[in-house]
Amino acid sequence: MLEELNVRNYALADALNVEFGPGLNILSGETGSGKSVIIGALGLVLGEKGDVGAIRTGSDETEVSAVVNINGNAQAALWLAEHSLQSEDGRVILRRILKQNGRGGIYIQSSMVTRTDLADFTSLLFDIHGQHEHQSLLSADNHRRYLDSFAGLTETAEELKNSFMELSSVKKEYKALVADEREILREADLAAFAVKEIEEAKLQSGEIEQLENEHRLLSQAEKLFLLFEDMHSSLSESAGGALNGLRSGMKQLKELSSIDPLFEESSSRIENAFYETEDVLDGLERYKNDFDFSPERLGACEDRLSELLKLRKKYGDSVEEILGFLEESRKRINSIENREELKEEYAGRIASIEKSVLQTAAGLSEGRKAAAVELQGAIQRQLKALGMPKAEFRVLVEARTGDNGKPSCGMNGFDTVEFLISPNQGEPPKKLRNIASGGEISRVMLAIKTVLAEIDTVDCLVFDEIDSGIGGEVAVAVGEHLYNLSRFTQILCITHLASIAVRADNHIRVSKNTHDDRTFTQIRSIIGDERKAEVARMLSGDEDGEVSLKHAEELLSKAGQTSEGKK
Repeated sequence: MLEELNVRNYALADALNVEFGPGLNILSGETGSGKSVIIGALGLVLGEKGDVGAIRTGSDETEVSAVVNINGNAQAALWLAEHSLQSEDGRVILRRILKQNGRGGIYIQSSMVTRTDLADFTSLLFDIHGQHEHQSLLSADNHRRYLDSFAGLTETAEELKNSFMELSSVKKEYKALVADEREILREADLAAFAVKEIEEAKLQSGEIEQLENEHRLLSQAEKLFLLFEDMHSSLSESAGGALNGLRSGMKQLKELSSIDPLFEESSSRIENAFYETEDVLDGLERYKNDFDFSPERLGACEDRLSELLKLRKKYGDSVEEILGFLEESRKRINSIENREELKEEYAGRIASIEKSVLQTAAGLSEGRKAAAVELQGAIQRQLKALGMPKAEFRVLVEARTGDNGKPSCGMNGFDTVEFLISPNQGEPPKKLRNIASGGEISRVMLAIKTVLAEIDTVDCLVFDEIDSGIGGEVAVAVGEHLYNLSRFTQILCITHLASIAVRADNHIRVSKNTHDDRTFTQIRSIIGDERKAEVARMLSGDEDGEVSLKHAEELLSKAGQTSEGKK
C-alpha cells in the first residue's frame, strides 16, 4: 500500500507531499491543475523511464520518493530477502533522482539498485491503468495468470513450471553426454593408450633425474679417465708429483725445526698437506676402480632415458605428474565404460519427468478451459454494469504450437491464454492491446479486478482516465465498483466525475496557483465543506452555487449511507 509520496522539482511541482490511506483515494481538480504530475511522478518512482524534460524549469534535478507498506505481501518480502534488503516495520522507502545530464540514482531503502530492479519490485505492489507503461492487462502472460488465479490453479501452474525447468536441465545434461559419440570413443582410445604406455614403462620415483646424471657421466667417460691420469701424475710420488715434493719438504722442515723451533708449525702444516693430498689420491683411485663403463650400459641408459623423456613430454614434467595422469586416465576410461549405464539412467529420468509434466499440463489445460467460460461470463456481466452493455468479452484458450506447427507443451503448459474484446456491437473481438481507449482499458481492468478481488495480490491499483466517455448511471456504477474493490485493495483514482469522487475514503484536491510569475501545483486532502465545494465544482463548475452545493451534499450523504451499508 502507498502511504506517502514526496515530489520535488517535477514539472509544475516544486515541493509536494501527499499522504494516502487504505481504501479509495480520489484525486480531483480542474483540467491542467497537475493531476497528471502526480501520476507521472508516481510512475517515475515505480521504475518507468525518466524524461529530463519533466524536471522543473530552473532546477538541476528532480527527486521523487515514496513510502510503501508491504505488510501481508509475501512476494514483496521474498523479493527483498533475495536482494539482501529488508523493510522497517513493514515499510519500504523508494527514491528516484533524475538529473539534467541524464544521470541520477535509484534506491530501495538506502541501497542503490537498477531501474529494472525497481520496476521488478514495484510490479508486485502496483498496477497503473490508463495512458502509462504499467498496463499489465495488455500482457498475454498476465491473462494466463489471471485465469489461473480465478481457477485456483496458480500452485499447479508453478509446479508445472518447476518440473518443466527440471526436465530441460536433465535433457541438456543428457545431450552433453551423447553430444559426439565419435569424439568420446576417440578420447577413450587415447586414454587407454596412455594407460598402457605409462604402465609398461614401470616408472620409479626419481628415476629420470638418476638416469640423466648417469648418462652425463657415461657419455664423458673417456674425458674422466684422461683427467684421472693427469691428476695421478700431478699428485703421485713419482718424479714431479705433488706427494714427492711434499715428502721432500717435510724432511727439510723437520731438519730446520730441529735447529730453530720456529719452523715446527710449518713442518706440521706441510705434513698435514701431505696426508690430505695422499687421501685425495686414494679417493680418486677408488672412484676410478669402481667406475663401471661399457658401451652397452651407455646405450641402455640412453634408451631408457629416451623412453621416459617421451612420457614426460606427453604426460607431465615429473614421474609424479605422469603417474597422476595415469590415474586420471583410468578414471576417464571407467567413466566412459559406464556411459551406457548412465545414458539409461538419464533416459529413465527424462521419461519419468516428461510423464509428470504431461499429466500436470493436461490437468491444467482442462481446468483452464472449464474456468475460462465462467471467467468470461463474470467479466462480461461486470462490463455491462460499467457502461459497456454491447461489449463482448472472451477468454481464449488455444493449443500452444511448436516450430513444426503441432501442439506442444511449454513451461506454462499446452495452452496460450488471451483476452479478447469487442467494445461495440457488430465488431469482431480483438486483442486488448489493440484497443485505443484508455477508458475502456481501465474499465476492463476494473471488471477483472472486481471478479478477482479476493484472490489478487497487488496492493495498489491506480486508475487514470477511468471515467473517459462515461456519465450518468454508468458513472454511478463505476463509482460503486471502485468502492467495493477498494475494500480488498488500495485504489488511487483520478476522476472528473462527482458520482465517483463522492465514494472516496480520502479525497485529494489538486490545484494550480501562480506566485512571483511562477506556476505551482498544490495538493491536499479535503474534508467537510471543502470537499462539498469540490464536488459542487465537479457537478456544475460552480463551487459556490446554492443548487450545486445542495446537490453535492445529497450525493455525499447518499454515498456515505450506501458505503455504511456495505461495510
